[in-house]
Amino acid sequence: MKKQWRLVLICCLVLVVVVIVVENVIKHTDQVQESKGPAKPVASEIDDTLWHGRSEDQISIKTDSGKLILYGYNLIANTSFYLGPKGTVAHISNGMNCQNCHLKGGTVPYANNFGRVYSTYPQFRARNNEVESIYDRINDCFERSLNGKAMDSSEREMQAIYSYMKWLGEGVPKGVAEPGTGVMKLKYLDTAANPLAGRVVFVANCQTCHGKDGQGVKNEQGTGYVFPPLWGKHSYNDGAGLYRLSNFASFIKNNMPFGTDYHKPALTNEEAWDVAAFVNSQPRPHKNQSMDWKNITKKPFDFPFGPYIDSFPAKQHKYGPFKPIVEAIQNRHI
Repeated sequence: MKKQWRLVLICCLVLVVVVIVVENVIKHTDQVQESKGPAKPVASEIDDTLWHGRSEDQISIKTDSGKLILYGYNLIANTSFYLGPKGTVAHISNGMNCQNCHLKGGTVPYANNFGRVYSTYPQFRARNNEVESIYDRINDCFERSLNGKAMDSSEREMQAIYSYMKWLGEGVPKGVAEPGTGVMKLKYLDTAANPLAGRVVFVANCQTCHGKDGQGVKNEQGTGYVFPPLWGKHSYNDGAGLYRLSNFASFIKNNMPFGTDYHKPALTNEEAWDVAAFVNSQPRPHKNQSMDWKNITKKPFDFPFGPYIDSFPAKQHKYGPFKPIVEAIQNRHI
């Protein structure tokens, strides 16, 4: 019996020693870590060096400003719920959400994110021929991509969206456009983009989510879309940025079909150009753009409405081939 007690006592003493050693190791590790700052992620945790926006889960709601930022995120993610045809606040947009074009609340690389908005605005924009504020840029999207109406800058909803974009842009130096913002521009095709070939791509890769008729899939409440319409009266109008083929094809290449990202694009460049051409060949709302591009020398090569300073037809400005237009502009042979 005494031997058994001695064995138990020895085991207890060994356990105590082990605990003390482990605690000291942990304390030492913590002290070293504190002296070196936050732990650096291991290589497998590092995605890349591109700008990635913070998640809405990181928004602190302990203050009124934090609550306003979170409201701004919700307006971006669920625009239609608040501001759509059946909106709880106002009825000033078409039923799409801002994040249909600015994925995951504007945080995804090469997906029209908001990484450079706060750092680069106000800025001169040739389309409007004036210096635009962030408020102006937001209203551009409401009037074009959401085919809706502008908001006053003093409205709580506008202030919330502004606050969210400012929060996302924290840490980005003024005047800097971080890598990964905007879209990754595609190499031009040697031929015109082909809407008929694009229809084949659409049927094979896009209609599962957006429907055979391109009208998207509504949510159960009917207040918005699970997958947005790509054409028709509830889609973006012909004044939107995605109506320019270079913008839309670039967005498609690195983000579509749903679940794709720039690491492993599912479509070839040609398929992206062609399906963009097919979608943008379909009917959609028209916006009066008579006040756009008053200085036509600044008009983009793929803006599909004249007048132009070159001799290329409007159809080529819409579908390409774009190389001759771009080269003419660069060489001033226009």
